[in-house]
Amino acid sequence: MIAFPPRPLRAVTAAVIAASMALAGCAGGEPGPWAQSGPAAPLPAPVPAPTAVQAPMARGPFVAAANPLAVEAGLKVLREGGSAVDAAVAVQAVLGLVEPQSSGLGGGAFMMVFDARTGEVTSYDGRETAPAAATPELFLENGRSLGIGDAILSGRSTGSPGAVAMLAMAQEAHGRLPWSALFGEAERLARDGFVVSPRLAGFIAATRGQARTRWANAYFTRADGERYVAGDVLRNADYADTVAELATGGAEGFYRGRIAREIAATVAEEPRPGALTAQDIAAYQPIERGALCRPYRIYVICVPPPPSSGVAVLQLLAMAERTPDIALGPDSAEAWTAFAQLQRLMYADRDRYVGDPGFVRVPVQGLLDPGYTGARAALAPGLTGAAEAGTPPGGMLAGPDATNEPAGTSHFVIVDAEGNAVSMTTTVESVFGSGRMAAGFFLNNELTDFSFAPTRPDGAPVANAVAAGKRPRSSMAPILILDRQGRLVGALGSPGGSSILAYNARALIAVLDWGLPVQTAFNLPNLVARGDGFGADTERFSEALRAGLTARGVTLRPNDSETSGLHGGIWRQGPDGWAWDGGADNRREGVARVEAVGSRQ
Repeated sequence: MIAFPPRPLRAVTAAVIAASMALAGCAGGEPGPWAQSGPAAPLPAPVPAPTAVQAPMARGPFVAAANPLAVEAGLKVLREGGSAVDAAVAVQAVLGLVEPQSSGLGGGAFMMVFDARTGEVTSYDGRETAPAAATPELFLENGRSLGIGDAILSGRSTGSPGAVAMLAMAQEAHGRLPWSALFGEAERLARDGFVVSPRLAGFIAATRGQARTRWANAYFTRADGERYVAGDVLRNADYADTVAELATGGAEGFYRGRIAREIAATVAEEPRPGALTAQDIAAYQPIERGALCRPYRIYVICVPPPPSSGVAVLQLLAMAERTPDIALGPDSAEAWTAFAQLQRLMYADRDRYVGDPGFVRVPVQGLLDPGYTGARAALAPGLTGAAEAGTPPGGMLAGPDATNEPAGTSHFVIVDAEGNAVSMTTTVESVFGSGRMAAGFFLNNELTDFSFAPTRPDGAPVANAVAAGKRPRSSMAPILILDRQGRLVGALGSPGGSSILAYNARALIAVLDWGLPVQTAFNLPNLVARGDGFGADTERFSEALRAGLTARGVTLRPNDSETSGLHGGIWRQGPDGWAWDGGADNRREGVARVEAVGSRQ
């Protein structure tokens, strides 16, 4: 296993949340030239939960993920006495095999962890890093930006993968089972084969892009020369060998052995070879960053600090508390219009300020300052197009962003029998990542999450510009929901590229403000307002809602981003007592499953 440094004192405990949630606002990471400083903004005092009866502690086993085979792998680990983090290792190993268009061993992730014994909330950053040879001109040729398709398919797009190292760090801190016991299902499915799902088959059938690279063609073509289709059994002996090696050799073997050499060799191939080396991969380190938590209504919402964009979700929620129309509910055109306008403000600020806090100053406290969020919310009713970025306290105006953010991501939630919880968003960036494969899995194209233009016209730097060793800004924002006493209430998250922020915020509002069942909330229409347009699941809005939105200047067009894939649950009291109200977005193939384990005290 990789030798990790001692755990930093960054985690947030329930007692800290109840007493002073401002302590959870650090951006984390090593300070850079724009390192965040200054006191946290004052926050409202804790309030008691609004129930007359004390809720019992939220416990599992509960797993919600984007593929039933991955859910079963996680539940199997939980049945064997594993922790939520143990199960997360197994879920990721299976997802990388059966849902390779979305995540895998060659990608990165952010994980939120709730420790039921201590009440501690923390995050793990497994975001990929740029190689030592990377420069701000990585995606420029002859002074002009590469097209996004050319950039994705190049070797330049791949950063040092972080998911495996992040999982190893979290499992060392929170695991109960041996690391070697967590890969059995993934190895078995890879050797014996798994049934290709309709969604995977649809991506395999694509006629261009990553599905048609020479690596993908070799993997997705049957012996008879035809492409795999839904219902076929697909085997991956190379993946089976890799997870077997990972089980016995740990993350150390992944980052310093055969697998790392194969990744580097694949990245170095044409077209447009990349500079990622085996040494870059060996040097990769995940980061435990603590948690960024803020109150929302009677709850506390916790997300990872930058380079995750979770701060943007918290900013939108803070603005929503100042926006009465939000409370009008899912059938109200006024509520949806207000939600869209708040998004425009959120995205304008996120795109301007959020980046790797080891390299740029991210004004987290300023973006969440009550005076600033109140002033931003007041602008929403008057917006007639794209919003301009504001100037939060402590913010240094960076250049306008030029980041393309394709989507190929997954999210899962796990709660074990002791009440420990994981909310994890994981990705290879675009569909099938870069389209290149090594050691049986697809490589990420995460470096295309950097801004292709490193400076603005006057030469000022862009916050999300490429730099050696830097982590690209991410929209991934796994969420934990607590009550004001610091007890677990729920967890959720979504894939969707830059639209993740809209999907997560909409789900939180639907569940916490509108009181909808989780599955109903997840299946609601999506509305994404970044810039001057309104992308949406147009067919999911009723005619009456569409007419009401149009009358308010919100003209819906079909969403051009990846659809949502919300997974998660809320601990709620129902007719049969307290239980997990779970959901898996019906736009995908996931499931949410609960298993009873004795009585809950």
